[in-house]
Formats: sequence, structure tokens, C-alpha cells
Amino acid sequence: MKDETRKALNREQPASVGHPRRERVTPTETATVLMRRTKLRPSLGVVLGSGFQSVIKLCTKVLEINYSAIPGFATPGVPGHEGRLIWGYLDKTPVVLLCGRNHFYENLDMETITFPTRVLAAMGVKTVLLTNAAGGINRGFRAGDFMGLADHINFMGKNPLRNSTGFGMEPFVDLSQVYDVELLRLLKRAGKDAGARLHEGVYLAVSGPSYETPAEIRAFSLLGADAVGMSTVPEAVVARQCGLRVAGLSCITNPAAGLNVNPISHAEVLAMGHRNGALAAEILENFARLYAQS
Repeated sequence: MKDETRKALNREQPASVGHPRRERVTPTETATVLMRRTKLRPSLGVVLGSGFQSVIKLCTKVLEINYSAIPGFATPGVPGHEGRLIWGYLDKTPVVLLCGRNHFYENLDMETITFPTRVLAAMGVKTVLLTNAAGGINRGFRAGDFMGLADHINFMGKNPLRNSTGFGMEPFVDLSQVYDVELLRLLKRAGKDAGARLHEGVYLAVSGPSYETPAEIRAFSLLGADAVGMSTVPEAVVARQCGLRVAGLSCITNPAAGLNVNPISHAEVLAMGHRNGALAAEILENFARLYAQS
């Protein structure tokens, strides 16, 4: 590794897990550093949330870097989020995988949470698939099902584009069609080919980390939400600001509060994600193949 590259990769280390970056760098600066490490230039980026890490085993890796060694990245502090950036191939399709994400409830600002999305755009990625674990609000959903995102509701209490004028982009972003219709069609076909129950619906994002009350879930249902989670929306909004096409995929790990006979826990979410891991991986691999063909 060249000395200047090594210095750039090591010039910033998060103070500890879950803390924001200490030194300000731009997405373009970080992308430049990373692109020196590999000639692979994928147009598809995938953010792996809880329950989707198994796809890493199907990836032919070209390069792998821990978030802790990437300028501007914070290391996830939540189980189920590894904190690695991987370049490689899924079913011969070039991809870059963000293995794990940071969350708003980790005492991080929206700029830190969405910084990796901006880096993907600066690296030349054109399409991003955002995955997550979610609680099912729609009574037609079962634990172990999947949902392709057709739209979302931001209930996190903050917009990721607030005070983002420093990136030199238009802050007044049209969100009439956040999730690309054609990509959703590919997701549904990928799920069908894998033999999965894959619905489409509306994802509602809350700040967390506590789970919702039954009364909140009833309210969210009246608002039109089909599933609820604690991520994805900030990345989707920023991705659209950066001009990326966006797809979203939820693994329904449990019925939401008031619909679940058992207490909801993160351990339950991880356990269902683990049981569903092989199926989730197959869906993502199918999607990568269909994306390349399209």
C-alpha cells in the first residue's frame, strides 16, 4: 500500500464503537482513498441490515476493509452489524456491500449515519439496495416473510437533509417516488425465484431503540404503514438527493407490538434473521443477477 493511502486510511479512527467520526472528511475524499485500493467499479451497492449478513458467504470477495479503517465511517455498535466494506461479485455481478449500518439511536447525527451512502455515490454507484429487519404491522404478514418497499413514512423526528447544504446539493428533494418501481419489480421476481413470500408495502421508520407500544402500532396502521423499523429512511432520502436509484427490502422478523403473543426482543429479531439468512441471501443474489441483466 502506498504511504499516502495508508495515512489517509489511518488518519481517523472512531474514538469508540458507536461514536461519530472525529475528523471531518468529504465523501469525495473518502471515495478517492477507497478507489485507490481496487479497480472494481460496481454500479450496485447493497446495505446489509440485520438478517442479511449471510449473503457475504455467497460473495466472491475482491477487497474487504473494516469501517474503523475508513475515513468518515463510524463503527456500528449493534449486534448483527459487522462494520465491513466489501467489493466483490454476487452471481458474477459486481457489487459493493456495506455490511452493517449505524443507527440514529446510537447517539449519532444524521450526517454520520448517511455518510457511507454519500461515499457510495462518490464512488460511482448508481443503484443502492437497502435492507433491514422490521416488525410486521400488516396482519397478512408472517414472521419470515419479506417486504419490498414501495414507500416510507419518516417518524424518526429528523430529516437527514437538514443542514446538509455543505455537500453542495439541492436540499429540496422530490420524494414522490423514493423507491424505484422497476427495481421493486426485480425484487419481487427475485423473491419468487427463491420461493420466498415477498410482499410490497410501506415502511415506517422510528428513532428507537425501544420497540413500539400497541397503541403506536395501531396508529401506524391507520397511517398506512405495513412494517416498522429503525433505519433505512435516512439512507434512502440521501441516496435520492445523490441521484441514486433506490430499492428497499425488509425481513419481517416478528409481528409488531400488540400483534405478537411474545415479548419483542433484539435477540428474537436476530434469531429470525439467522433462520431466514439463507433465503435472504438467495433473494439478494437473484436480485444482483436480474439487475445486471436489466
